[in-house]
Amino acid sequence: MPGAPALTLDEPKTGRLTIQYAPDAASEIVENPPRFTWLPVIEDEAQYVLRISTDPEFPAKDTQVFSGIPLNFFTPDTALAPGDYHWSYAVCDPATGKPATSWSKTRSFSITADLPETPLVSRAARYSKATLEHPRLWLTPDRLADFRRAVEADPDHCTWFNFYEKSVLPWMERDIMKEPAGYPNHQRTAPVWRQTYIELQELWYAIRHLAIGGQVTGDQAMLDRAKEWLLEAASWDPMGVTSRAYTDEWAYRVTNALAWGYDWLHDQMTEDERARVRASLMARTRDIAEHAIVNAKIHLFPYDSHAVRSVSLTLVPACIALLGETDDDEPREWLDYCIEFLFTVYSPWGDSDGGWAEGTNYWMMGMAYLIDAANRLKSYAGLDLYKRPFFQNTGDFPLFCKAPNTRRATFGDDSTQGDLPCIKTGLNMRQFAGVTGNGAYQWYCDENLALNPGTEMAFYNWGWWDTNFDELTFRTDFPFVEATPPKGGLRHFKGIGWVGVQHAMDDPDQHIQFVFKSSPFGSISHSHGDQNAFCMAAFGEDLAIQSGHYVAFNSTMHRNWRRQTRSKNAILINGKGQYADKDKAKAMAATGKIITAQERDDHIYIKGDATPAYRSLSPEVTRAEREVYFVRNSYFVIVDSVDADTPVSVDWLLHANAPYDLGKTSFRYSGERAGFYGQVIWSEAGKPTLTQETGFPDVDPSEIEGLPVSTCLHARYPEATRHRIATLLVPYRLSEPKRIFHFLDDQGYDADLYFTDTDENTFRVVMKKLANT
Repeated sequence: MPGAPALTLDEPKTGRLTIQYAPDAASEIVENPPRFTWLPVIEDEAQYVLRISTDPEFPAKDTQVFSGIPLNFFTPDTALAPGDYHWSYAVCDPATGKPATSWSKTRSFSITADLPETPLVSRAARYSKATLEHPRLWLTPDRLADFRRAVEADPDHCTWFNFYEKSVLPWMERDIMKEPAGYPNHQRTAPVWRQTYIELQELWYAIRHLAIGGQVTGDQAMLDRAKEWLLEAASWDPMGVTSRAYTDEWAYRVTNALAWGYDWLHDQMTEDERARVRASLMARTRDIAEHAIVNAKIHLFPYDSHAVRSVSLTLVPACIALLGETDDDEPREWLDYCIEFLFTVYSPWGDSDGGWAEGTNYWMMGMAYLIDAANRLKSYAGLDLYKRPFFQNTGDFPLFCKAPNTRRATFGDDSTQGDLPCIKTGLNMRQFAGVTGNGAYQWYCDENLALNPGTEMAFYNWGWWDTNFDELTFRTDFPFVEATPPKGGLRHFKGIGWVGVQHAMDDPDQHIQFVFKSSPFGSISHSHGDQNAFCMAAFGEDLAIQSGHYVAFNSTMHRNWRRQTRSKNAILINGKGQYADKDKAKAMAATGKIITAQERDDHIYIKGDATPAYRSLSPEVTRAEREVYFVRNSYFVIVDSVDADTPVSVDWLLHANAPYDLGKTSFRYSGERAGFYGQVIWSEAGKPTLTQETGFPDVDPSEIEGLPVSTCLHARYPEATRHRIATLLVPYRLSEPKRIFHFLDDQGYDADLYFTDTDENTFRVVMKKLANT
């Protein structure tokens, strides 16, 4: 046909690890306009043209066309009217903006009324109101002048005096840091990694805080000292021991220190000094950007935790500082990439429910850096990420999956080593309270800070952020929200396969937390082999815990214990758990799924299917399901169903902070103020053998020296091709022991399990027997 494109578009199938074609008819559209993503062609330099129409034939009068799109993801700059739409894309000719290939398959979606409108300003107009003067990070020149006047009138304006005394003046007396020596024989060790990490974080604090302190107060000696720190850091080899390839977390901090120093000390440097700092900052920023974009290809494989983190943590502030400062457009190109990634693809670890598949600790870290980037983009260019549904809802994730008084009762890697949630978790929640007006998020922050006095200098706090600076910047930009007690109940984070249950979170004497996981993300990144696992805390104490310590990524504790199913409150089948090793494709395939998560009249019901996760190591398994009944906010009935082609044994695992008292079919754990008892109610395959083991098999003892050890209960069930197991768990305060009575009626086709409390409230669970299946 005349005028038809000569080339056929390469439109391959997506994989588990790749970005997907979206939206389509199965997509739930949660914001307007929707976010468009597709697999890129192999030519990195390719541009695309996208068309959107109310008519699948794409007539010109009903079709919007966006051309010259440099990436395989796109957010339009206008919202769409409610209705049904169709879209397709093609590679375009950069010179004409016309399709250079055939159009892709046509996909469809619907826009409903009242969706939040979150368009993204086009590249052409994105920085039209942004200044090219300095500073740009946090305060622009006009805001800095206003801030100076406010501090002159009130030294404690926005907590300035506290920040100045505690986070600025001490750096005037500290020796300027020299370039680190790196690892002994360049072999990475955890102690050197941690110590250098802290030192480079402090380098960032010193430069940023001295520069801000000097600019606000007009103290020339302070500005001169800040410049000394900055020029020393700029003299380091960008491709040496503080490069991204050597240790990326070190490189991020040096780059951030240079970015803030270049921005806030711009008027204090000669052109030669600016050129030296700029050259170092450019080299480091280019190294980080090219890794994320060219090597890690996060626009194609968005599940690289560190590369994705570098977008918020480092690239956004560095590119803002460098915008318009170089002869080429590299910083602007990188910044546009980052903005579009954050507005379109982010977060690859969750969806509009606000969950974060890597767990609550990495939510804390990811959101801390995202908040910094979002605040910088908002204050500098007027771009508001917080309007997106994910950011409106994500405060629910820690609220329902790691209450302020819990330690080990949740999933994923966690650097606090069993301490309470980091201070930054609370400060993140305050940020989202300021953005959304949700008083429960402010309540979480207040509780977190009240429970955490004296931990400000702990590695997992000080090693990542100075809370005095966080306080200062929050108060200049966002309102305080009055705290309100959180409502309990259930939150199902569908995109990540987590369910959080909270009862009476604001009352430690009544509080119960239960977290259940069966995730489509499998064991990738900082997730573990824990599909269909649960954790429980009650009455101010962790009871059924995530076992082990996150001493270091890839330590023996991490590889051999903490990532593995045997460290979870889950089951083993023939002694095996779920794949949780280094192959990302296998990790992403070892999945689970939440079938049901409902609040019912007198109970909460959760059902998870972890069959693919168990088949990853035990292909004979045909079913691995778990049901949870949380009855009258009081006790739990857990039902496990396992089917296999050949007879298999089942180990039912439960981890606690100390040993149990074991009976033949019962067990009891007593903590400091709370405990629980458990009882095997029914097993179709026969009675179990109960044993317990304290410690961490196959872990290097030197890695956990001085850290507490936990105990694992094993209830081993004999081999069978079909297992149906019902277990009762009853948490209670030690001052008020609790009993739940039960009996079995299996005279009919079903096995009916009856439970009753001391107030004679009865609950029934029906177990389908083999004869009736």
